[in-house]
Amino acid sequence: MRRRPLLAALLAAPASAPAAARAEGAWPQRPLRLVIPFTPAGTTDLTGRLAAEALGPRLGQPVVVENRPGAGGNVAGEFVARAEPDGYTLLLTTIGTGAINFAVYGDRMPYRPQDLAAVGLLIRVPNVLLVPPDSPAKSVAELVALARARPGGLNYGTAGIGSSPHVCGELLRMMTAAPLTHVPYRGSAPMLTELMAGRVDVGMDNIPSALGFVKEGKLRALATTGAARSPALPEAPTMDEAGVTGFEATAWFGILAPAATPAPVLLRLGREVDAVARDPAFRSRMAALGGELPALTLEGGSSPGTFASFLAAERDKWAEVVRRSGAKVD
Repeated sequence: MRRRPLLAALLAAPASAPAAARAEGAWPQRPLRLVIPFTPAGTTDLTGRLAAEALGPRLGQPVVVENRPGAGGNVAGEFVARAEPDGYTLLLTTIGTGAINFAVYGDRMPYRPQDLAAVGLLIRVPNVLLVPPDSPAKSVAELVALARARPGGLNYGTAGIGSSPHVCGELLRMMTAAPLTHVPYRGSAPMLTELMAGRVDVGMDNIPSALGFVKEGKLRALATTGAARSPALPEAPTMDEAGVTGFEATAWFGILAPAATPAPVLLRLGREVDAVARDPAFRSRMAALGGELPALTLEGGSSPGTFASFLAAERDKWAEVVRRSGAKVD
């Protein structure tokens, strides 16, 4: 129905206009790929699949999810940074791949912030401090005391180096002086499996991937990391309430694209990602898992520009946290 106006617009375009810009009106013409930087079944994967499911109908093309775990999410980040900048390959970015990793990995980062273009912010997710149900620690204070009393301290597992659970664990170690040693995994699922089996003492994870195990009694939640109690785990205190005064750290997820993606495509993607973040069905499904609508989305909407500013601020914030905690890759 709209082919004639589109053709007229294309014929009227200046001869010097870039080909990508002239063809933008027809984008997308084939399925998109959303690259997930961690293994299936974790919070990143769950968020990415729900977002892809909601984004596809809005774009008129399927959005296919592809998991590329490794190096704290850097494998996926580098893959998308080097992909064809045509809007068909996107990254489900985490707080790690979008902010923390640049400080944790330093010169070993395989891509730079400017190699990826901001699209939009999707959701915010607090973390949760976990122990196996037979752990003698029934509170954060008891966990800290146990770590200090046990020779060699305790091991804590996370979804990987540079993840928000990793930095949260380092903040806990730093703020309590508890002897905690980081054990990184290749995603939430393998870490949670090891935690339930008792092969790691403590776990720090995003709420959505751990929630089901807590509800089933397979794991015990000691505290959550947000500013307020999570509606998904109302019985668990915040870290601040549990005695770690001033502790607050919340993970988030958004969409990035290769840096040279045409601006009209980024703007279209940004509009649709913001619409997904506001969609009651998406919000309801994420809320049931412990996700929260980002404040950035509430305050006038997310766009490539606002998300880019948010990313820059987050990189600065977490660079200081990493510096203070010493959470570096050796």
